[in-house]
Amino acid sequence: MPHADSLIMTLVGGFVLAFIFGMVANRLRLSPLVGYLLAGVAVGPFTPGYVADTELAPQLAEVGVILLMFGVGLHFSPQDLMKVRKLALPGALVQIGAATLLGWGLGRLMGLPDVEAALLGFALSVASTVVLIRALEERKQIKSEAGKIAVGWLIVEDLVIVVALVLLPLLAGAGQASGGGLAVQLGWTLIKVAAFVGLMLVVGGRVLPWILVRIAHTRSRELFTLGVLAIALGIAWLAYEVFGASFALGAFVAGLVLNGSPLGHNAAERAIPLRDAFAVLFFVSVGMLFDPTILWREPLAVTAVLAIVLLGKSLAALAITAAFRLERGASLTVAASLAQVGEFSFILAGLSVALGAMSRETHDLILAAALLSISLNPLVFALADRLGGAPRQNAAAPS
Repeated sequence: MPHADSLIMTLVGGFVLAFIFGMVANRLRLSPLVGYLLAGVAVGPFTPGYVADTELAPQLAEVGVILLMFGVGLHFSPQDLMKVRKLALPGALVQIGAATLLGWGLGRLMGLPDVEAALLGFALSVASTVVLIRALEERKQIKSEAGKIAVGWLIVEDLVIVVALVLLPLLAGAGQASGGGLAVQLGWTLIKVAAFVGLMLVVGGRVLPWILVRIAHTRSRELFTLGVLAIALGIAWLAYEVFGASFALGAFVAGLVLNGSPLGHNAAERAIPLRDAFAVLFFVSVGMLFDPTILWREPLAVTAVLAIVLLGKSLAALAITAAFRLERGASLTVAASLAQVGEFSFILAGLSVALGAMSRETHDLILAAALLSISLNPLVFALADRLGGAPRQNAAAPS
């Protein structure tokens, strides 16, 4: 039974250890995400010492998922995507397909069912926006040709993930439902999701900006921040409770609607500290679920999934960018940008486990691939520079 102080203990343990491990990772020139995940491992049930509340932490992580997806919607830029659509759109889709196929093949060799094997590959196919942006900013390539293409590529991946989070519950139930029953479920779910999205775009597109304007007139920063948080959580709950969609979809659509409002930029600024704080708890919670013994219990499986991330995804990206005649240095930088997995892989894997479509063993393989690929990503970038040279920073992206 949870103790009365379990909430404060979980918050203190999560934030303090995440800060310490994050600082160590930063000093080692690694992404702080590695530190946050290791902090979760340290307070998880698979390591000795203090164990955080394993029932409370996932609920805090769910808030982190909501705010992460809300932030994706708030920062979604159709203009950036349209500038590089001719390469980013087919590139992302082909690369996702290639990685999913490789993961499915590996999963089948490991004896996994078709659905779980496909989910393994799909989770490995999407890269971390957080890791990508940090790497490009450190290299001053965020505005370069390669940077614009990589960001557009990940925008497409984010949209694919949003669709996957809607359809995943049906995919998980595919084995229990007949063809006709599955078709009815799929149709009904899509109708409800379409109704929710339509309601948000038509009604929410007018009501939510009006609400933000009214709150802004109070000239209270606290009320405006609280209003943004209430909109994110409230719309996420509405999508889940009334329309049967996921919290993640509701939060993403809410962010998308506010993104086009006059105060969308202000809302994004207010959401960033909250998103970052709960995102840390999300990564800590993910780390708590990771059993590090898989690294020496299943070294071949870990090596194989890591190879899909580092080699399979990179080679697919190189082939696609070469087909579009992208300059060699930019092509290698795009490939290096995608040679990692992160937050949305965790969300997808966690939902798959919750639905009974993925085992803890497979979940641990994905987390191992994430930890290792994020840690090795700076070396992949260094190798890309050695092979092709740093791409020109003032080159224009193809349109």
